[in-house]
Amino acid sequence: MGNSEQIKVQLTSLGCARNDVDSEELAGRLDAAGFDLVTANADLILINTCGFIESAKKDSIDTIIAASDTGVPVVAVGCLTERYGTELAAELPEAAAVLGFDDYPDIAQKIKSVLAGEKLTAPTPQDRRQLLPIAPVARSNFNHQQPGHQITSGLGGPKVLRKRISARPSAPLKIASGCDRRCTFCAIPRFRGSFVSRPITEIVAEAAWLAQQGVKELVLVSENSTSFGKDLGDPRALENLLNQLVAIAGIDWVRVTYLQPAEIRPTLVNVIASTPKIAPYFDLSFQHAAPALLRRMKRFGGTQDFLNLISQIRNLAPNAGIRSNFIVGFPGESEDDFAELEAFLTQAQLDAIGIFGYSIEDETEAASFTDQHSSVEIDSRVSYLTSVADELVNQRAMDRIGEQTLVIIDEVGSQIEARAIHQAPETDGSVLLHSTKHVQVGSIYPAEIVDSIGADLVAELR
Repeated sequence: MGNSEQIKVQLTSLGCARNDVDSEELAGRLDAAGFDLVTANADLILINTCGFIESAKKDSIDTIIAASDTGVPVVAVGCLTERYGTELAAELPEAAAVLGFDDYPDIAQKIKSVLAGEKLTAPTPQDRRQLLPIAPVARSNFNHQQPGHQITSGLGGPKVLRKRISARPSAPLKIASGCDRRCTFCAIPRFRGSFVSRPITEIVAEAAWLAQQGVKELVLVSENSTSFGKDLGDPRALENLLNQLVAIAGIDWVRVTYLQPAEIRPTLVNVIASTPKIAPYFDLSFQHAAPALLRRMKRFGGTQDFLNLISQIRNLAPNAGIRSNFIVGFPGESEDDFAELEAFLTQAQLDAIGIFGYSIEDETEAASFTDQHSSVEIDSRVSYLTSVADELVNQRAMDRIGEQTLVIIDEVGSQIEARAIHQAPETDGSVLLHSTKHVQVGSIYPAEIVDSIGADLVAELR
């Protein structure tokens, strides 16, 4: 292979919006090194994997195997590789290299080495929580590789190590990485590490850069956005950050995701619900509703606590969007627990509901629980509750008919695809917009919801 200008890399990003940010960091590093980022006819395929739950791991492995059928080298990075490292490399010969988070700063040289036929060493799995002090406020002086946290100083000021790989008018913006919670079902803290907030100045600088790239909507992502600032010594850092982001020229909406109900404070609810340009949108990580089962998950709250929070939100912003995900079939989940979850969903009137079957995850406390449900029982509960959730979400969409709202244009083709302000990109349905006027992608318009199609809405410009 000749010089780096001739190297063509196809980048595939799997998993969540946090991974999308990491992929754009990788793209930025490769672009800075003179690589060409292509969608076909590549010299090498780089796959950013997901390692969250069993289905995501399978999808990542299937994607690697399929990519290897092209005959070009495949390099795997991301959560799956960080989590399993040497084991994955040994069992997946289809990957020319398996790399971890610590390899990201040198990703360009690593790819050159792979193309030169060198055999690279996969990361040894480790508990990344041990890389940082236990006390959050003591972490700021420790510099270890955190994907999606990269800004460098250069001529003309700080340079964002990121290259957009999507032309959509919304973009994820990572405000923190890692998690200090110890939920018994979740392995993420082990391979993503302890919670680390990004400095507000860096986040604002990256947001301003995104605005220069034409982004109109910022979607703030992390493993736990409500913890933002606890390692900065500022319990209201998120409220402060939000107020700075809405002041950036060109940014029309700011949306917060990944909120932990147990950590939500009234000041945060008020800022999200009532500040212009902040989407009145609450992505709440409930996971279940039965209090005893939640304690077994090492989580807090329950049906009444969650309903009280929802009521607090809707008292401030009656049309706010509220979504959540729920785990079904967790070890020890009784029929009464399951019935309580169904009853909660019926009362909560959420705009979007994700139902996931519990899967045993390596290195988690729940993996050792002896009262595991059979896969048949879990699948049955998932199937039933998913059908209930779909009906409830569809009804919630119907209830919005006649509502006055704002919509952002995502795509203009044979149809106009938009989203209402209470809908996050890719997760919460969309709006089919009827308009005889010319509209532009990324622009925001007042509209009236006139119909619904399942969870999706139909609107007309006002």
